[in-house]
Amino acid sequence: MGRVTERRKVIRIRGGQVSSRPDTLVAEEPLEIRLNGKPLAITMRTPGDDFALAAGFLVSEGVLAGADDLQNIVYCAGATQDGSNTYNVVDVRTAPGIVLPDITLERNVYTTSSCGLCGKASLDAVRTTARFPIADTPPVRLTPELLASLPDRLREAQRVFDRTGGLHAAALFDEAGTLVDIREDVGRHNAVDKLVGRALQNGDLPLSRSVLLVSGRASFELAQKAVMAGIPVLAAVSAPSSLAVDLAAETGLTLVGFLRGANMNVYAGEHRLDLRVPAASS
Repeated sequence: MGRVTERRKVIRIRGGQVSSRPDTLVAEEPLEIRLNGKPLAITMRTPGDDFALAAGFLVSEGVLAGADDLQNIVYCAGATQDGSNTYNVVDVRTAPGIVLPDITLERNVYTTSSCGLCGKASLDAVRTTARFPIADTPPVRLTPELLASLPDRLREAQRVFDRTGGLHAAALFDEAGTLVDIREDVGRHNAVDKLVGRALQNGDLPLSRSVLLVSGRASFELAQKAVMAGIPVLAAVSAPSSLAVDLAAETGLTLVGFLRGANMNVYAGEHRLDLRVPAASS
């Protein structure tokens, strides 16, 4: 199977001095996802956790909701002219009797490592396909101090980033701030899919007592993936998009952006945060 990192020659210029050396880069390869034998999507990803990536992608598409919905996932041989297995094509087989939603299987979607499913920004689509309405009862309660501690814990666990500096990360924490799982990928949406897919394989969906932390921005697509997995809190170290905020407000998702040090912006779902607002001075 593909390697997470690869070596390439690089010319280094440091303080006017020129040298040549090998550099460690994050690997990026295409992964074609097939559903019951039909091509569905191609995503650019970092090889590894491919089955979890495919399963998580299908959770976000409303196809899978639990481990019982999944029959198996296999790598497909014959992906090249000589019939060899590149380990870049997976086929997801659903369990007998699973009724597939209308996701237009013939669309053959291409996703990039930077933006994921470009143009797929419909609040109505999420509303009609969500299997797990956010239902953390009683609501998850978090302090700003706990949230502020999570980015450092995420960074400490980014093993491949330390070697390449070229990966996004997504992590699941419980409401006490304990790291449950972390995945890295060249695409932030893939990292989240790998987390969600692993949770599906382990029978842990919905993730109704979890906090999802992402190392970059909070796009609509990442908010959608959180909602589809039943995650009540999404935090990002960078900015959210306007549509992500709209989706969070409509679905009850707590959305935190610019989580850096003790500073953060809460865009929706502030009822889950223990906010002690000082009384206004007279």
